[in-house]
Amino acid sequence: MPESESRPGYADLLPQQVLDALDAVGLRGDGRILQLNSYENRVFQVFLEDAHQGHAAVVAKFYRPGRWSDAQIVEEHAFALELAAAEVPAVPPLVLRAEAGSAVVMHGDPPTLACLRTATGTHRYAVAARCAGREPELDDPMVLPQIGRFIGRLHAVGRRKPFEHRHVMRPAADARQARDFLLAGDFVAGEMRPAWEATSSAAIAAIEAAFEAAAPLRTLRLHGDCHIGNVLWRQATEGSGPHVVDLDDACMGPAVQDLWMLVSGDHSSMASQLDRLLAGYTQFSDFDRRELALIEPLRTYRMLRHSAWLAERWVDPAFPAAFPFFGTAAYWSQQTTQMREQLELMAA
Repeated sequence: MPESESRPGYADLLPQQVLDALDAVGLRGDGRILQLNSYENRVFQVFLEDAHQGHAAVVAKFYRPGRWSDAQIVEEHAFALELAAAEVPAVPPLVLRAEAGSAVVMHGDPPTLACLRTATGTHRYAVAARCAGREPELDDPMVLPQIGRFIGRLHAVGRRKPFEHRHVMRPAADARQARDFLLAGDFVAGEMRPAWEATSSAAIAAIEAAFEAAAPLRTLRLHGDCHIGNVLWRQATEGSGPHVVDLDDACMGPAVQDLWMLVSGDHSSMASQLDRLLAGYTQFSDFDRRELALIEPLRTYRMLRHSAWLAERWVDPAFPAAFPFFGTAAYWSQQTTQMREQLELMAA
């Protein structure tokens, strides 16, 4: 399998470099560091010598080099701060200050993104309060309406103004770009290439037709990757409920993008789950039910983008270790079969 041109840029991000980066913004770790699960970025829980704003530990996120511009990251941070100000349960980045004499450069108003030059490159990072949670229990009939209310509140803030720098979802164009990247890089196993190429082309045409039929669509600022693993259920003294700790995939798109990944199962089960989700959502935001026709096109779009994402990151050693099945003939056979199933669902 060929290598992507991406470079992960994390080779020199050792525990001492993490501590040095936090020292540069006035957060002195006591030496205890725990690396948290994250494929896209590098995320660490760091315990502090002295509590900062009442927090004994913080979470430092080091952004993957080359993925987002400074302006895009700062805009993500501003959205999180706006949500927190509106009392929507999102964990915002901490406002940081550069220590006198440090080489760190700050971005944002207020400053939330730190850039620290090292001998081997520049690390861009943000820091947030540690905020624990667990995956929501969707079998509880009260959970989906509560998640719906939470997303409705998030979208009510998201509709106030558009992003200027973040990605704007264009599912057919984005899916086509993903397919072209996979084909141009020879990531698709030779014997499966003709079938996958033909099926992916048909799938993209179906995505395009679905979005054209639903036009015009209202877009807003979204979480962007709102699956159940990215919504944490927090037990707090004032009551339990959902919250998000990361807006790394925040973008402009239709409201249904933040809803469809929270439902699963057969058509009947999904319809019931959507009814409960929207019962909560519509208490805070309007919903155009025409967007429900975009669920299967969005699922197909996500399949194509996921394959391209794996290919783009393949030079990062974490990816071959975590996804050894990717790139094999069996993988592309499975993807082709699933896209054919999606074509049937989109035609129904």
